[in-house]
Amino acid sequence: MGVQKDRVKFNVGGRHFETTATTLAIAGRNSLFGAMFDENWDLHPTAAADEHFIDRNPDCFAVLLDLLRTGELYIPPNIPERLLHREALFYGLSDHLRAAKWGPFDGNTLHLSRSVPGRAPGDGTGIRAGPDGGCCVAHGSMVHVYDWAMEEHPPLNLDYQRVNDAVWVDSDSIVLSACERLGRDDGGMGLFNASSGELRHKFHVTHDSQVKSFSGGALSFSCDYRLFASCRGRSNEYGVGVWDQVSGKQVDFFYEPAGWPLGEADKLQWLHGANCLLVATLFPRKDNCYISLLDFRDKERMVWAWSDAGAAVGDERRVRDAIAMEESAAVCVVNEYEDLGFMDLRRPGGPLRWSSRSRLMKGKMPDEPCYPKLALHRGQLFSSMNDTISVFCGPDWVLTSRLRNAYGGSICDFSIGGDRLFALHSEENVFDIWETSPPPIM
Repeated sequence: MGVQKDRVKFNVGGRHFETTATTLAIAGRNSLFGAMFDENWDLHPTAAADEHFIDRNPDCFAVLLDLLRTGELYIPPNIPERLLHREALFYGLSDHLRAAKWGPFDGNTLHLSRSVPGRAPGDGTGIRAGPDGGCCVAHGSMVHVYDWAMEEHPPLNLDYQRVNDAVWVDSDSIVLSACERLGRDDGGMGLFNASSGELRHKFHVTHDSQVKSFSGGALSFSCDYRLFASCRGRSNEYGVGVWDQVSGKQVDFFYEPAGWPLGEADKLQWLHGANCLLVATLFPRKDNCYISLLDFRDKERMVWAWSDAGAAVGDERRVRDAIAMEESAAVCVVNEYEDLGFMDLRRPGGPLRWSSRSRLMKGKMPDEPCYPKLALHRGQLFSSMNDTISVFCGPDWVLTSRLRNAYGGSICDFSIGGDRLFALHSEENVFDIWETSPPPIM
């Protein structure tokens, strides 16, 4: 790429700056500076004036320009971080600012960055990491949304009904599922603008050309803009619904077979490689665990299934969470003691192999322990237990580190996204933010 070496002059809020096109090119094509130059980073004729005026904060511009020059971030004490984050968003430099504040995600090198005070104690039900480093937290009927700078946006609610699940479909959009509202047929799910809280549209379940009332449960989405939700209705619309994210129209529905509770599923997970949907209904919602893979291209659709129904299973083997690991062609489950179990995706109904090597924590259980949760991110497996999250790595899933913050009680939910791990504590509703330290500048 040919890069102009001539100096470029700016007047930002009355202060004068000089730099080069080489420095500005580091900002990338999606930045404000990228719009000023052609494909060779030469100034457009209309932008080739002696000085370019930008009516923004000059102190923040100086910090961001220095970030482009050196790759290092220094924020003077007189500049509030929220102000700098706002200015970075204007210039299209949010990714650069984030990369300077924390490095690529690695579960073994995470450190506790900060803890955000909770709201009404005891009603936090779930936390979901956004793709850009923000998160949303469900509290009863409300979902509180935070951007990557932890600035709170207007809350979301779906007719003030209890929220069952939330999912970020992209950095600007969040889908909520909630319990049905008695006497209403306007849907148990809605798509919201993450920044403004505006309800864009609701998702309906139709049967025989009639709109049905339903409660939306677990959520997931695919890369081809399909949204999946477990649905529990009043008549025969129990199962898993499929909608187009863009139009909001229902495109498919898989009615649950006899004895297999898909409509009450606790977890959905889209498998991109297999082009299938994992559906898991777990204890204590059901006395037995039901895990299946649905292929919506196949008439049979349920291409893999496993259940512990009918087996002599003690409480110590009750499955609390499940996650599919495509690279190793396995499904991992966890029980209330953080024992991990593994099943082969290539063998439907095959045996469940338990491993107890993760049970290293001794001592008294908390009075109100939370159920363990699982997450898989960049080849690392994560499992929560009481106030701690364990990290497992390698082909044999060896325990390599633990993340713990004793403040706030047991971890009721955690989520990974945007190079951050968020952990929500049950007692105080405080949530922790874990980040990887940025690599040293050589």
